[in-house]
Amino acid sequence: MPPSYQRRMIMNKYSIMQISYEETKPYILGIHYAKRMPNVMFAFGLFLYGELKGVVTFGMPASPFLCRGICGDEFRKSVLELNRLCLKNNLKNEASMLVSAAIKMLPKPRIIVSYADTNQGHLGYVYQACNFLFTGTTKPRTDMAAKDGKHSRHHSGDKTNRVNRSAKHRYVMFTGSKREKKVLLESLRYPTLPYPKQNLA
Repeated sequence: MPPSYQRRMIMNKYSIMQISYEETKPYILGIHYAKRMPNVMFAFGLFLYGELKGVVTFGMPASPFLCRGICGDEFRKSVLELNRLCLKNNLKNEASMLVSAAIKMLPKPRIIVSYADTNQGHLGYVYQACNFLFTGTTKPRTDMAAKDGKHSRHHSGDKTNRVNRSAKHRYVMFTGSKREKKVLLESLRYPTLPYPKQNLA
């Protein structure tokens, strides 16, 4: 059975397995702050005693510039974005447990990129706990608005209406064999920086 279809058991009471696109909708549309479905190629669920308690999804990044920009044109097809992470109760360690196990079940090698939205007060602690590399923070900008007033990256958007896109902390992880990860790390075009932390001053 391919790794992406295996069930992973965590501490007996938890299990993580691949789920369908439809199973993610109540979480992504009902709980996640973005309230919209992203491109989903792989989806995994966190189950507690057999009941779904959280989802994580991965898909192709919307920006081809990002795919080329991380490790160059040679590795652009290896890039996947962790684009949604949503838990019902968000109990201690559930998020990092789900992300770590899901990444292990993805096809390899892969370049995984994800963002922590500063507008939501997110610093990316779950990615830090999973040993992602921190590669900097994007600059705030504006995007063309879609018909529903949200962000649009397509030509059908409203060119006369702009919506703000907040700054986001960017995290990157490489998967594969030791040699594959070494090659990807050596190809990384972004600097690796110390993790951002909460300013307690």
